Amino acid sequence: MDPEELEFVGESVSIGIIPNFNFDAIHLIAGTVGPFKAGLPLHIPLWLAIHLRKQQKCRIVPPNWMDRDILEDKKEEEKRVPNFTSMPCDQYMIVSKLIFSHASEDVPSIEEIKTFIKDIYDIRQAKLRTAIDSFFIGKKQLDGATQVSFTNLTMFEIHTVRSFLPYASDLIARLERVCQQHTSNANDTVHSNSFFTSSSSGY
Repeated sequence: MDPEELEFVGESVSIGIIPNFNFDAIHLIAGTVGPFKAGLPLHIPLWLAIHLRKQQKCRIVPPNWMDRDILEDKKEEEKRVPNFTSMPCDQYMIVSKLIFSHASEDVPSIEEIKTFIKDIYDIRQAKLRTAIDSFFIGKKQLDGATQVSFTNLTMFEIHTVRSFLPYASDLIARLERVCQQHTSNANDTVHSNSFFTSSSSGY
């Protein structure tokens, strides 16, 4: 997926809002949202929440996982577990970026939240680089004990290496072909030299 497509997917995530207006239910392709009643929370697609927030018609309620204690626990779990842990939201990076950009005032302790999310992302990226290195050098295990798994990677994280992996795989395949051809030519030369040596000693 392109970055725009990833953002489109992230914008479809359901998010809570508290509207400050009254309005009838809205019928969308993805389903019906509303009715909207001032002061009563409800869940709507993130793209609609951002649209209403820009018009100052609602306050966005951060998702449950966007909590300092929850993110701190997730960070420690991610550090402790060799493989990728299951994230509370598959679109956590995109959802965070959109909320931070358009509704930063609605997120308590936003700077700490940003730091925890960045730390979690960095830890997972380090794991991803290690896993890719292990894959390409033929290692089957990480740290000599635990086998690497790509399970629980999010679409955004996969996108960060999508363009690199095919290029790297193709480059390694070409290098292996060159090495095999070089070895084959070297063996042919050895055999040829052996033949001429044997022929010379026969005279």
